[in-house]
Amino acid sequence: MLVTLLIAIMVVPQGLDYEGYDSMPASGDTLSRIVWLVLLSGGLFLLARHSARAITLFRSLNPFLLLFVLLATLSLAWSIEPAITMRRLVRLYTIMMVCVGFTLVGWHRMRFQNVLRTLLTGLLIVSVIFVYTNPEIAIHHAVDHPELMNAWHGITTGKNIFGSLASAGLLLWLHGWLSKEVRGVRVVLGLALSATCLVMSRSSTSLMATAFAVIFMLILLRSPGSMRRYMPYFVGMFAFVIVIYALAVLHLVPGLDVILAPITVVTGKDLTFTGRTDIWYVLNLHIRLHPWFGTGYGAYWVGPWPSSPSYAMVAMLFFYPTEGHNGYLDVVNDLGLVGGVCLLGYFVSYLRASLYLMKLDRYEAGLYLTLLFRAFIADMSESHWFSVLSVDFVIMTLATAALARSAILAYLERSAAVR
Repeated sequence: MLVTLLIAIMVVPQGLDYEGYDSMPASGDTLSRIVWLVLLSGGLFLLARHSARAITLFRSLNPFLLLFVLLATLSLAWSIEPAITMRRLVRLYTIMMVCVGFTLVGWHRMRFQNVLRTLLTGLLIVSVIFVYTNPEIAIHHAVDHPELMNAWHGITTGKNIFGSLASAGLLLWLHGWLSKEVRGVRVVLGLALSATCLVMSRSSTSLMATAFAVIFMLILLRSPGSMRRYMPYFVGMFAFVIVIYALAVLHLVPGLDVILAPITVVTGKDLTFTGRTDIWYVLNLHIRLHPWFGTGYGAYWVGPWPSSPSYAMVAMLFFYPTEGHNGYLDVVNDLGLVGGVCLLGYFVSYLRASLYLMKLDRYEAGLYLTLLFRAFIADMSESHWFSVLSVDFVIMTLATAALARSAILAYLERSAAVR
């Protein structure tokens, strides 16, 4: 129930404001505050009621996720917008508690994927109904933005969020089929629904991330038994390729632009990634002013106000993007190189935990790894890492908590079998 409420409030515009008149992250209506208060109270209740189990889980939880929460909290001391940072922290604590609380009650091996698959499919079905009953509201009709024209966003706030939900839904249905957890016509309908929504969202970021993730999952879970011993090397190679791609996208290594040509053909983006490189340039100028600890968690993107450093976007680019369109840069901008190290540590710890689980449960670990690599790709041009304004952060935090819980359960089952 809490997870459903959390994801719903992350994707549906507050006050059902589909015109975007009240969409700035600094705003919040009464209903939104009540919902977040309910989520916070519910998360606290679950942790308090199952405190012993929660302590065990926290010991297995990704330590760099916890370190990030600590660093974000400390950033309140040097934040350029302390009030905004505090708001972000309340949401961060709430998301953490709800996601951890989800793993403390009624847990079984397939609970994470079953709940998330059902929830995302429900949101997609409601969105399709909304598209056909209210096309003027559920479909973008921005004539001055050709990339948005006729793109579906359903009940969500935008096409990229809708595409992200469809992407995750497609991967969950594919995993259900490969693992034989779901069969028959349900798989066909689920895949068809997710694929249709993904294509109609016209989110090239989600399309590209899904393509990479599908290939990764098929190789990981459908490779011959003789190849399984090489899976850790395959995961490492895939991670290396993504790092090279990231360096090319951010223009950090001269000459790597050449590898982007096939990707731009597939996605339809030019080498500026629809103007994103200009945003990254301005963001990098700000990062250089506070390289080590940044300017505070969530304190940069507060609105197109002259008092905010982010107003440089308006002055230099003549528009306000509301995010850096790169999750890695936004983390470093908020929390400096120290925050970047926390993010890198989170990746390494997540990979190690998944590879450990793969020895015990190949299919379960394969899902967690696929979601991570999908996020790797998506965050090259969207900002999701550790962002309390992104539903992808909720999904990855759920996956991180579920990974810790699954590893504990698999270890206990294996120990019992040995005895």
